This record gives sequence, C-alpha cells and structure tokens, in this order.
Amino acid sequence: MTVDAIGGLTSRATRILTIALVAVVLAGCSGMNLFGPPKLKDEAIVPAATLYQKALDDMDRQYFQTAIKALEQLDRQHPRDPLTEKSKLMQVFAYYRSGELEEAVLAADRYLAIYPNGKDVPYVLYLKGNSYYAQIKDITRDQQLSRDAIETYSLVISNYPQSEYAEDAREKLLVAYDQLAGKEMSVGRYYLGNGQYTAAINRFRTVVETWQTSTHIEEALFRLTEAYLSLGLTNEAMTATAVLGHNYPSSTWYKQAFELLGKQGLAPQMNEGSWMAGLRN
Repeated sequence: MTVDAIGGLTSRATRILTIALVAVVLAGCSGMNLFGPPKLKDEAIVPAATLYQKALDDMDRQYFQTAIKALEQLDRQHPRDPLTEKSKLMQVFAYYRSGELEEAVLAADRYLAIYPNGKDVPYVLYLKGNSYYAQIKDITRDQQLSRDAIETYSLVISNYPQSEYAEDAREKLLVAYDQLAGKEMSVGRYYLGNGQYTAAINRFRTVVETWQTSTHIEEALFRLTEAYLSLGLTNEAMTATAVLGHNYPSSTWYKQAFELLGKQGLAPQMNEGSWMAGLRN
C-alpha cells in the first residue's frame, strides 16, 4: 500500500473518530440545557382561598413549615388578592409558633412595611415583641434583644393602649427591664470586685435611676453603699442605706448595708444634697 493511501486511511479514521466522540458528548448532554440551568417547570396555579385554607388546616395540625410554604405560594401567585394580607399575618404567627424567631421578626417587618395601617398591626407588633422576648435568656450576654423587646412592646402600649395585647406587653416589659438591669448589675459587680469603684458606681446608679421597677434595685443600693464606703464617701454611703431602708425596710440587703455602716461607726442618714435624695418612695 502506498504512503498516500495510508495517509488517506488515517485522515478518514480520524474524522470518523471525531464524529463518534461528538455523538457521545451530545448523547450525554441530551436533556441538559447547554446554555444555562435547566428550565423549571411552571408552578401550577392554585386558588388563593384553597392555599389559605390548606395553611390554616396545617397550622391546626401544627405542621407549620408546610403552612408557611402554602402561604408563600399564595403570595407569589396572588399578590393582589385580599387574602394576601391575611397570608402575611399568618406567616408571622407560623414562624413564631414554630420557634423560628428571627424569621418571625422579619415576617413582622414585611407585614408592617406593606400594611402600616392594617387592622392587625397591634397583633403583629405583639408577636414581634414576643419573638424578641423569647430569646432573652442570659444576662451576661449582649442585651440588644431586651432593648428590641422593650421598644416593640412600648409601641404596642403607647399606640394601642386599649388593645387586648397591651396588658401582657406591660408585664413582659418589666421582665425585659429586669434583664437590662441584671446586665448592669453583672458589670457593676465585676468593677467592684476589681477595685474600679467609680465605674461600679456608674453601673449601680444606672440601675437605681433607670430600672426602678426591677428586682435588682435593693442590691444596687447596697452595692452603692459598699462602693461609696470604699472611696471614703461616707455621706453618700449613708444616704444609699437610708434610701434602701426607707423604701425596703424589711429587705435583707438593708440589713447588710446597716451592718456595713455600723462597722465604721456610721448610721443611715439622708443627705438632701445627694442625687439619691429624690429616690424615696
């Protein structure tokens, strides 16, 4: 066989092999969109009332995730349907009940942004406040959640004082205040234990002046007595104990403060020029 004949056979074999490889590749890619992701199947349109009722039924069975999916589908398919407002309200509720508290806050914000004058605004604010409130746990951590709860509950109380949610908001507000006071006390004790008496006084003073309804007020006055005595400010120490005794005469903290003064030959005495003079109930 001549060289030219061999070359012709080689060239033809190469072409055949190339065509075969292309065919294999195309066969492997059949069913794939070579120019982008596969096209999603169109979502079947379901009546808004059907989706909403399905969500309600799911929530009755505490299937909150499937309820949320139905409500989100309602929003996508029927953005102008009157049920959309109720759908967004129920999403807040479903997220809250399922324990997805951050999502509940976001869902509440979406509702409030779209329906700022909606009839269910008080309830949405209440659920938003509860979502913050449910996350308040450790006073040693940052207390931004407590501040957020206070801000939200305050909106319920000030803007909707006659609503059915205002009374519960007031009670939970006290707990949120207590959390913030507890944080100040924790930091104040740290400063006191490290001899940073002025810094400690500032923390305890914040509790006494700002969080007077908290459960920490009695200890705060006792700690002020300690800190002022450590700085040699006996008039202020005696005033702190006098205020403590006047407001909480049977308190164990008053007993300790009284004994602490006695060890230095001092007794409770009100100094009318003190910042604490106006704290008497």
